[in-house]
Amino acid sequence: MSQRWIFTEPSEQTEALMSLINVPRIIAQILINRGVQTFDEARYFLKPTLDDLHDPFMMQDMDAAIDRIVQAIDQSESIMVFGDYDVDGTTATTLIYLVLRTLTDRVSYYIPDRLKEGYGLSDQGMEVAKQRGVTLIISVDCGITANREIDLAGTNGIDVIVVDHHVPGDTLPAGQAVLNPKRDDCRYPFKELCGVGLAYKVSQALAHRLELHPEVIDSHLDLVALGTTADIVPLQDENRVLTKYGLSTLHQTDKVGLQALIRAAGMKEKELSTGQVVFGLAPRINAAGRMGDANRVVKLLTTEDYGEAEALAEELNTENTRRRQQDASAFEEAKQMIEDDPFLREADGIVLSSDQWHPGIIGIVASRIVETYSRPTVIIAINGDSGRGSGRTMGDFHLYNALKDCDDLLEQFGGHHHAAGLSISTDRIPDFRQRFHDVVSRKATPLDFIPTLPVDTEIEFEEVTPRLMRLLKMLAPFGPENRHPVMVSRDLSLVGQPNVIGSDRRNLKFRVRQGSHVLEAIGFGMAEYADQLRAKPDQVSLAYALEENTWNGKTTIQLRVKDIKVGDSD
Repeated sequence: MSQRWIFTEPSEQTEALMSLINVPRIIAQILINRGVQTFDEARYFLKPTLDDLHDPFMMQDMDAAIDRIVQAIDQSESIMVFGDYDVDGTTATTLIYLVLRTLTDRVSYYIPDRLKEGYGLSDQGMEVAKQRGVTLIISVDCGITANREIDLAGTNGIDVIVVDHHVPGDTLPAGQAVLNPKRDDCRYPFKELCGVGLAYKVSQALAHRLELHPEVIDSHLDLVALGTTADIVPLQDENRVLTKYGLSTLHQTDKVGLQALIRAAGMKEKELSTGQVVFGLAPRINAAGRMGDANRVVKLLTTEDYGEAEALAEELNTENTRRRQQDASAFEEAKQMIEDDPFLREADGIVLSSDQWHPGIIGIVASRIVETYSRPTVIIAINGDSGRGSGRTMGDFHLYNALKDCDDLLEQFGGHHHAAGLSISTDRIPDFRQRFHDVVSRKATPLDFIPTLPVDTEIEFEEVTPRLMRLLKMLAPFGPENRHPVMVSRDLSLVGQPNVIGSDRRNLKFRVRQGSHVLEAIGFGMAEYADQLRAKPDQVSLAYALEENTWNGKTTIQLRVKDIKVGDSD
């Protein structure tokens, strides 16, 4: 589906920044688009260092948290790190566990079972802590709304330190310390750290208090990059610094489990980028929690045994393959449901349910249905009398607000603009299906369902130089709020014929000319445009990201196409 190109308004500050830091117009415009205006801001963006990180003790309750951890170490108390089953939660758990393991042998970890216990601190987890003789729990990537569970821990003589980045409820839990930059009373300057980012800040503060060498903590930046990238948090401020240095650490990691996982993902020789983490490593880690026991992830990331690492990495690889097979099967079933049901074929909002779908895959299936039908979608996995749902949307339609209009039919729900989760009684699903359609019909406009593509700047091919490519690399790592810059070039002519490539014949490769300059272009999943390009080869406009492609030892500049418009590009 063609997208709406959203252009950034030209700024008078672009020329000033060009002169100030001596960069081409394109780089200055991209920096302005990302809020960079001064020399110091440009230096921080282009050449950040770990010294730019904020003081961890600025975070509310950090002193109290470190005091309690040091007390537990000094008095040989039993400590348990309690995490979440996704990439952020397991890497956060691993980081704090590894740091504490250098200071005490009385530390363990616990990741709850996704299906049996659900998200966050659980009664079963509290019972395990009691059986282990734990007197201090450090909850990472969870706990900020676990008031009841933390009270339960207290009755069993267990203190809890909460290290969480999710939005707090009306009342903070009664933990020994509650570390969360989103607390109203927290003066920490950056609010968007994820769970593993906060785990790093706790470890950083502990290292400072105990006068440990920084390398004890910084050697785990590979975990920080992995969790931060996978959790899709804004790559701004500290997240960007930690990810930049963490990717470098990940590329040369000394963790045998990560080495094995990188090999299992087929990326041994590659310089790892955020994209390769998100699409190569993260799904394998997430598959462990989606399909079974996520404690295997922490075991993989902490093992020093090469044989065990290889076995666990292969196990996760197999789980990911099984997950993908279930994804594909559920997606085909979901499509068939829509085609077989006259109401669903015409519904503005789609709700599908089945007792054959694994709860760990419904978010992926919802995303694929949205891509196929361009309508807000909720997929529900039924288990007896209750169902767990995952919703996705596209364009400008606000999914969370739509669910608020259905809240009397739901047991629980939460989420944001483009994604949400919910639980619902099975007998209420038919009413929810009708209500969701009605809400979408009432609230949506046709433009809501046309995906948008933010464009940084228009560019002429003659501006694409080796220096520009070097400077573009300095803008990395790319991700939310620092997406890969998107350029638009118009008045292009096709050179030769477009080639449909790939084992599934879905990708498109072609060459385009502007003036005397010719560049290679590749569009993944864009084979449908081949006939249009052949029909009007001299009326092509492209939105794309610039990248380098290395093949057989030769590196060339390539356009990774985001969208194609043939004919009137306006």
